Amino acid sequence: MRAVRRHVERHRADRIGWLRAAVLGANDGIVSTASLIVGVAAASASHASILVTGVAALVAGAMSMAAGEYVSVHSQVDTEQADLAREKAELDKDPGAERRELAAIYVGRGLKAGLAQQVAQQLMAHDALSAHARDELGIADLSTAQPVQAALSSAASFAVGALFPLAVAALTPAAVLIPLVAASSVGFLALLGAVAARAGGASALTGAWRVTFWGVLAMAITAGVGMLFGGTA
Repeated sequence: MRAVRRHVERHRADRIGWLRAAVLGANDGIVSTASLIVGVAAASASHASILVTGVAALVAGAMSMAAGEYVSVHSQVDTEQADLAREKAELDKDPGAERRELAAIYVGRGLKAGLAQQVAQQLMAHDALSAHARDELGIADLSTAQPVQAALSSAASFAVGALFPLAVAALTPAAVLIPLVAASSVGFLALLGAVAARAGGASALTGAWRVTFWGVLAMAITAGVGMLFGGTA
């Protein structure tokens, strides 16, 4: 007997959580560290002071990203849990009304009323809370927030991103530090934007341009501030 080939589909939606946190962390690591290095260098600081600034930016930024991401994502978890508890209470109180509500959702999506009632009844018989969480509240296992994962991903990606401009600054003579750090950071940002866009199924060119534009703007403003205060110090 001929074996039936299984149709396999690959989707990118399961990458949303970690990809968002990783891209955000790496982008912030490159932009903030490079901007600080360029700004301090523009203020005529010594090479040692520039490197200390870069290391401090890496450590403080990674910790800040982890804490901020954990708190923000945990607040999403708290909201989801509160909504689920409320929905469970409503199911216990009036399951008939909840079944009609679920059926109305399916009718709105294109099912006929009779079929929508059958689908709602069968899904609620299988797992009523999961059915309402998914179709009424929009909460699914795929999108459930994971605070620890997001925090660790952001911190690690920030540190990796920050290492690039810091390494360039450490290996570059003071006379050409600003242009080399700025140019290499723009290259790193373009690569990050392209890779992130491709991982998400979008255009690499669009992703590179989007990330690079804001990074260049941040470095330009910080360099201007450094030159202003360095000249008046």
